[in-house]
Amino acid sequence: MNEIGFDNDKYLKMQSERIQERINQFDNKLYLEFGGKLFDDYHASRVLPGFAPDSKLKMLMQLSDQAEIVIVINASDIEKNKIRGDLGITYDQDVLRLIDVFREIGLYVGSVVLSQYDGQAAVDVFKKRLEMLGIKTYKHYIIAGYPSDIPLIVSDEGYGKNEYIETKRPLVVITAPGPGSGKMATCLSQLYHEYKRGIKAGYAKFETFPIWNLPLKHPVNLAYEAATADLNDINMIDPFHLEAYGDTAVNYNRDVEVFPVLNAIFEKIAGESPYHSPTDMGVNMAGKSIINDDVVCEASRQEIIRRYYQAMCDLRQGRGEKDIIYKIELLMKQAEIGKYDRKVVKYALEKEEQTGDPATALQLPNGQILTGKTSSLLGASAAVLLNALKELGGISHKVHLISPVVIQPIQNLKIKHLGNNNPRLHTDEILIALSISAATNPTAELALKQLNKLKGCEVHSSVILSQVDEQIFKKLGINLTCEPKYETKKIYHK
Repeated sequence: MNEIGFDNDKYLKMQSERIQERINQFDNKLYLEFGGKLFDDYHASRVLPGFAPDSKLKMLMQLSDQAEIVIVINASDIEKNKIRGDLGITYDQDVLRLIDVFREIGLYVGSVVLSQYDGQAAVDVFKKRLEMLGIKTYKHYIIAGYPSDIPLIVSDEGYGKNEYIETKRPLVVITAPGPGSGKMATCLSQLYHEYKRGIKAGYAKFETFPIWNLPLKHPVNLAYEAATADLNDINMIDPFHLEAYGDTAVNYNRDVEVFPVLNAIFEKIAGESPYHSPTDMGVNMAGKSIINDDVVCEASRQEIIRRYYQAMCDLRQGRGEKDIIYKIELLMKQAEIGKYDRKVVKYALEKEEQTGDPATALQLPNGQILTGKTSSLLGASAAVLLNALKELGGISHKVHLISPVVIQPIQNLKIKHLGNNNPRLHTDEILIALSISAATNPTAELALKQLNKLKGCEVHSSVILSQVDEQIFKKLGINLTCEPKYETKKIYHK
C-alpha cells in the first residue's frame, strides 16, 4: 500500500507550462474553464497515488501574478438553496468560502457571475450581499434557444445582453461551486465581448478526467465514469480528433456532443475556430505524469468498488437510483473486479458472522488487516480505530488505552442527560477520551501520535455508519465503505 504512481512535481511543471503556452497562443488573454474541484480533489489523489489534492491550486500559484479567478453560480441554484453534498452548505455559501480560500493563499478573485439570471428575488439579495462585501458581481441572462440558435446567441440580444466582466489579468480562471453553473457559457460570452472590443481572447478547458491520452477502458477512465455515474457521463473516443489527426483520444459524451455547436459559435465570434476537436480545447497533462501504471490501475479499481458501495448505500438511504448501481456494476465487469477485491470487505463480514453484531475491518499501510467488534463500551468503528492505533504504536492489544472508569461517565452523560439510546462510544467520543487520557498516560499519548499514519487506510463496516463516524473517518483521510444495511430494522435513522 501507499505506493506512488504519479509524479506531482512533474505534473505541476508541465501543467503550468502548457497553460502558459495557451495564453501566448491568443492575444495574451485566456479564459480557462476549470472542471471539477480546484482544491480538495480527493478523487484524483485516490486514483493517481501521488497526486496532491491541492495540486491545481499549487499550479495556479505558479501563475498567480498572471491569474485572476471568476466564480460562476447558477441563479436557480441560489433560488433552490442547492446544497453541496460533500460539505453540507448551500452553493451561495460555498461561493463565499471559495473566495476566502483563494484569498488566503494569495490568489486574486476578480468577481462573481450570476448565470441564468431571471429576476429571482433570492439572487438579488445575494448580489447585494456580495457588493456590500466589495465583490464585483455581474448578471448573465437566460438565452432562448441556447445552445442551438447560434445567430441569436452570438448577437447583441444573446451574449450581448450579458454584462461584460471587467478583468485585469491575462489568465482568467472560471470556476464554480459545482456542475451546471454555466462556466462554459460565461467563457464564450466573454469571448464575444472581447472580440467586439478588438481583443482576440482565447478559451481552453482544464478537466483532469477522463485522461485523454490513456486507453478508453483504462481503469483510471473507468473510475471517472463510476464517479460521474449520476451525471450519465460516458467516456468515448473523440471522433473529431480521430478525423483531424488520425490519433485516438478519449473524451466524454457531453463535450463531444456539444463540440459542433461550440465550434460554430467560435467561428461566429472570431471568424474561425482555433480547435479541430474537443480534445484540442483541453490542457490536461495528467496522463504524462503517471510513473507507475500498475499502481494507478490498482488504485482506480479500488475506487470503482468504493463508488459501488457508495451507490448501494445511497439507494438504501433513499437518495440514489438503481440505474447508477447498474452502470457501476457494468464498469466493474469491464475492470474485471468484484466487491471482494476490496480486501477489508471479507474481514468485516466474517467478523460480523462470528460475533452476531456489526463489525469493522481496517487495512493498515503495510497491508495488515485489523478488525473491530461491537461491545458494551464501544461501537465497532471506535474499536477498530483503537486497535489500529495500538498496532501502529507497537502497543499490546491487551493494554487499555482508556480506562473503563473514563468511558462510563461519558456513557452516563449520553444516556441520562443528552437523550441518547445507544451508550456505546462513537469514534469522535473515543478520540476525545483518548486525548484526555494522553494528558496523564504516556501509552495513550503514544497511541494518539499514530493518527496521522491512518491517512489513506481502507475501512469497511458491515452496517451503514452514523454521520458522526463517517465524518471522523473522512477527516482522518481514511477511505470508508459500508454494507448497504442498517444496524436495526427501524425506518428512521439518525
